[in-house]
Amino acid sequence: MCKRQQGEQITVNKVALSIEAEPIPLQPDTDGVLRVGGTRVTLDTIVAAFEEGATAEEIVYQYPSLRLADVYSVIGYYLQRHSEVEAYLQRRQQQAAEVRQGNKKRCEPRDIRERLLARRARRMTVRPAKAMSYATAGR
Repeated sequence: MCKRQQGEQITVNKVALSIEAEPIPLQPDTDGVLRVGGTRVTLDTIVAAFEEGATAEEIVYQYPSLRLADVYSVIGYYLQRHSEVEAYLQRRQQQAAEVRQGNKKRCEPRDIRERLLARRARRMTVRPAKAMSYATAGR
């Protein structure tokens, strides 16, 4: 296989074909998350679906905002740069774990049951009085 120059035209069976490299349809959002083809679908989502055995067509069926060509392009990128993409995905998992830890620290779930029960008790003391006044008003 010989190397071709970007933008070069070749003729095969009397048909002219243009050799051009298409950009990979991945754009980082404001949080550094790679999105596919200008959609909200992430690289993580495409890779996970592909690793679970989904074809490009099945992925597009599941996420109709995607273009089939973009999904094929992203899968090709993943296959060619497997170790880089895996490193990115691992970093994303670490970030998600850090966010979960931060959320856990800010909002301790241990107290939540007691707070909800106390709130319910306060509401129940107010509601019966209102319910009683409505019941007697109709007589």
